Amino acid sequence: MLALVVGLLYLVAGRAVRSQDATGSRFVCNAIPPGAEPGCGYGPTGNRVQSSSPVEDELRNTIIQLRETILQQKETIVSQQGTIKELNSKLARCEAAADESSQGKSRGQGSRRKEYGKNTMGDLPRDPSETIDQLGKTMQSLKGRLENLESLRLPITNVSTAGVSALTPLPPELRELLRQRLGALETQLLRKVAELEEEKSQLYNETAAHRQRTESALNSLLERITELEKNNNAFKSPEDFKVSLPLRTNYLYGRIKKSLPEMYAFTVCMWLKSSASPGIGTPFSYGVPGQANEIVLIEWGNNPIELLVNDKVAQLPLSVSDGRWHHICITWTTRDGFWEAYQDGERLGTGDNLAPWHPIKPGGVIILGQEQDIVGGRFDATQAFVGELSQFNMWDRVLRPVDIMGLANCSAYMPGNVVPWIDANVEVFGGATKAALEICEDRAFDS
Repeated sequence: MLALVVGLLYLVAGRAVRSQDATGSRFVCNAIPPGAEPGCGYGPTGNRVQSSSPVEDELRNTIIQLRETILQQKETIVSQQGTIKELNSKLARCEAAADESSQGKSRGQGSRRKEYGKNTMGDLPRDPSETIDQLGKTMQSLKGRLENLESLRLPITNVSTAGVSALTPLPPELRELLRQRLGALETQLLRKVAELEEEKSQLYNETAAHRQRTESALNSLLERITELEKNNNAFKSPEDFKVSLPLRTNYLYGRIKKSLPEMYAFTVCMWLKSSASPGIGTPFSYGVPGQANEIVLIEWGNNPIELLVNDKVAQLPLSVSDGRWHHICITWTTRDGFWEAYQDGERLGTGDNLAPWHPIKPGGVIILGQEQDIVGGRFDATQAFVGELSQFNMWDRVLRPVDIMGLANCSAYMPGNVVPWIDANVEVFGGATKAALEICEDRAFDS
């Protein structure tokens, strides 16, 4: 519209120049007082100029018409702007209503799911980590939608001379409503994420505890299976076995895995069966560094059975070389070196002054069937035990005669507190064997 007015002004100016050139007239520009008509000329002294020509009247009428046209266009533009604003407002309300309707539907579906599954967030993955990832993606999607809504602009009309479209942002009320709803959703999501994290932590702790209990039970079973595999499956119990040493050699022997502590008294009991001659040999020996004969029970050649403590000797009134099972027990105490010898539950001999006040040294090696010249080795075949032995037990105290009688007649079972007779505690070497044995039944059969 402004371009049309400028074009008319150029047209009028051109016609005025051509009229001046044709008539030789000149136009004088003077200041016009307020309230005076634009077509009335005034001289320098303020007097009125002569009446205007028809060309001037035409120009004057044209300008007046242009002014009226401009005012009418301006009113039309203002009216159109108001209409556009009203349409924008209605459009925004419609979008808000549609958004509320869709959210109402989603809330209705969510409430139905809540009534069914008690889950306000809809169907979520059972895996807490996947649920947290999905909630994070939902949060990012909602933030992206808010940014898109905030950046949304609606064109109004071309009202500038440069032809640039003016843009109107979303109403502040709508933006505030969107922010509030997004904040509520974000709060709900964060609360749900916290609950899932706590649930995940509880599940992890419960799983770890269950796994630990399971591993402990499996380890116990594995140890038990390993123990049973090491023990011969033919043994009804770990103590029901015997060690057989059939030849007089320097390489058949058994070894007790456990060593002895320092002791000031002891009782050693065992079952023996031998018919070797001359002498049954060495049923057992205990050697320590510096003293290979710390404790030895031996029958060598035509000598009687002897007990050695710290290489000191006491002869025992025992006889077990008849090829039958016999139960023997030997007790000793450092006080006065007092000793006792039992066979088949009966005490057959006592004595004293056997290494008195000497403590039994710890950390040595117990060998079954051989006498040690050095700790754990250098055996002499002439001193080897030939026969079978079982139930070798050792205590760090002197047993009562009634306890020894109970062991001998199979009315009591009392494993040694220092060295118990169990399969896992006995190794055999050089051809010595372990076999199942129920000593009381076998003894009854021999009888």
